[in-house]
Amino acid sequence: MSARRQISLGLSMRYLGYHAAAWRHPSADPAAASKYCHFLRIAQTAEAAKFDMVFLADGIGLRTKDEPPGALCRSHQTAELEPLTLLSALAPMTRHIGLVATASTTYNEPFHIARKWASLDHISGGRAGWNIVTSWSEAEAWNFNRDRHMDHETRYERAGEFVEVVKGLWDSWEADAMLHDKSSGLFFDQAKLHVLGHQGKHFKVRGPLTVKRTPQGRPVLVQAGASDQGLEIAARSAEVVYSAAHHLDAARAYYADLKSRLAKYGREPEHLKIMPGITLFIGRTEAEAREKFDLLNALVAPEIGLSYLYGQMGDLSGHDLDGPVPEPPNPLVKSMARNLLALARRDSLTIRELYTTIAAGFGGRVLVGTPEQIVDDMEEWVVAGAADGFNICPPVLPLGLDEFVELVIPELRRRGMFRTEYAGPTLRENLGVPMPPNRYTAT
Repeated sequence: MSARRQISLGLSMRYLGYHAAAWRHPSADPAAASKYCHFLRIAQTAEAAKFDMVFLADGIGLRTKDEPPGALCRSHQTAELEPLTLLSALAPMTRHIGLVATASTTYNEPFHIARKWASLDHISGGRAGWNIVTSWSEAEAWNFNRDRHMDHETRYERAGEFVEVVKGLWDSWEADAMLHDKSSGLFFDQAKLHVLGHQGKHFKVRGPLTVKRTPQGRPVLVQAGASDQGLEIAARSAEVVYSAAHHLDAARAYYADLKSRLAKYGREPEHLKIMPGITLFIGRTEAEAREKFDLLNALVAPEIGLSYLYGQMGDLSGHDLDGPVPEPPNPLVKSMARNLLALARRDSLTIRELYTTIAAGFGGRVLVGTPEQIVDDMEEWVVAGAADGFNICPPVLPLGLDEFVELVIPELRRRGMFRTEYAGPTLRENLGVPMPPNRYTAT
């Protein structure tokens, strides 16, 4: 029998966990999302378990709306730390785990991103990663001198050029450019410093970058979009993609589509790791797992629960929460409304059951079961060609991480699916993705 494939594991550690009622759990510290010690404990626990990376999603505006009224003041998705500052503080307190954070291509400049993430890669000894996003909420536009976003096509066109400029800046210095020759007085070899001189539709950036080439050649690039433009950015540049498929067939189709795009950019399928997100409720028995799931769902205030349906289904607050889900009167996103209504009809869900289904993982995929059942599911996705690993989104932090480490990691290792030691000191080595050549050295 052939050996099982080793998987990659990322840990999403935003807020207090990925359940809408995480802050109300008996074990939770409601103020923890603004405490360094909370994230340090999480990062060190994940590193001890040999996770590939910790991941901080981010938005640069308060996205939660007071729809219906009373929802906003009940949401813990409102106050958090700036991710790059936090990861820079975590870097010297960890040694192997990757440190990945989101930054928008719409509301930043390429030089800023290139300089900050190159610095984090040096500070961490080669463990930095940048999650590329274009931003999506109007609340973010309002914080950056705009009344509304750029249109979708322009945002992604700008993002594609943005990423190429950042990559070019990261190549400013060849790996052996620094001479540090005290006798001759030569600090560096000027022939190995390169000016980018980029002039494009959205950016004019001369360079060079004022940070030398990083331990990984460049930080690991991460992408999470599902649009065709996002898939092309991922195929051209990303080493990790966080996917959001809920069902195996859709995940397998996404996986095959994205991997098939790599060849035109001279890349191999193994150069990109596709890692679906999952929120896990783990118990030693099914009954125990279900009890944990039900406990948190019972803490979802109706205002919060209905807010997760508001954008797709409209205001349902005038309906019986324990009655059937009605046809949405005026859905803002018709396709998503149809999907939610189909889910409710298929599983005979009430309004309350539908909103707790969504609130249980911020709309992501949720699994409830024993370690064996959860690993069975993970293995099925890997074997079926739907995943190279998983981005774990615990419902409550740090509790959900502790349970995963105690119960699921041993089962993964028993089946030979997950490492017992890190492969090396850099994120690239642990992911098993190659270091990119410097374009000037390659030429």
